Amino acid sequence: MESEWRIFLWTTLSVGLTLSVFSFLYKDNPFYRFTESLYVGIATGYMTIILWYTGLLPTLIDRIWIGQPWWQFWGGKWWYIFPGILGLMMWFRFSKKKAWLSRYPIAFYIGISMGAAIPLEMKNRVNEQLFNTFISPDFSAMAGGFWNGISEIIIIIGVLTGLFYFFFSVPHKGVFGTVAKVGIYTLMIGFGASFGYTVMGRISLFIQRVQTIRDWASTGIEGGGGMSAIVWIFVLFIVLLVLIEMIRHMRKKPTEAV
Repeated sequence: MESEWRIFLWTTLSVGLTLSVFSFLYKDNPFYRFTESLYVGIATGYMTIILWYTGLLPTLIDRIWIGQPWWQFWGGKWWYIFPGILGLMMWFRFSKKKAWLSRYPIAFYIGISMGAAIPLEMKNRVNEQLFNTFISPDFSAMAGGFWNGISEIIIIIGVLTGLFYFFFSVPHKGVFGTVAKVGIYTLMIGFGASFGYTVMGRISLFIQRVQTIRDWASTGIEGGGGMSAIVWIFVLFIVLLVLIEMIRHMRKKPTEAV
C-alpha cells in the first residue's frame, strides 16, 4: 500500500507539472515559469553529473592519475594536463579583462571538430546519398510491374530537379525554369514530410501526457479513500486558480484601457 501511495504522489506531481506547462497556452504565468526553471535546473544538474562520470573523470582525471596520489601525476599520462588546461581556460569567458584567453581553447575545439566532422558528413550525407541514388538504384523490382520500381525513378528526378533549382548562374526561364520549378515542389514535399514527422512526434508526446493524466485520475477515483480526496482537491485547486486568474484579468482590463 505504501508503494502505491508513493507512485500515486509522484504521478500527481507529474500531472501538476504537465498542467503548469500547458497553462502557457493561456498566457505566461508563475506556474509555467516555475516549471520551466525546475526543468532547466534538473536537466543541467543531471547532464553535469553525466559529463563528470562519463567524460571528465574517465578520459582526463583517471588517465593523469593512474592509482597515484594527486601530486604524482607523472605516474600516469601526464600530457593530458594540457587539454585539461585548455578546458579550464574556457572559464575566462566570464571575465571581461581576460576573456581573450578563452579564444584559444575555442579555436582548438572548433578546428578539431570541423576536421573530424566535415569528412564524416561528406561521406554520410553526400557521397553515400549520391551512390545510392545514381550508381546503385534497384530497378529489379520493375520486372514484376512498372509501378513496383517507380520510386527509384522519382527519387532520381527529385534529386536532379532539386539541384537544378540551386543553379543560379542561368536564369530560371523556359525549360530550365520548368525543371527548377519541379525542384521547388520536390523541396517543399521534403520539407513538409520532415515537418509532419516532427509534428507527429510532438503529438505522440502530448497523447502520452494526456494518457498519464487520465490514468492518474482513474486510479485516484477508483482507489477511493485518500487517493480520491487528493484527486478532487487537486482538480478544485486548478479550477480555483483559473477563476482567480480570470477575475484578476477582468479587473485589469479597464485600467489598461484608460
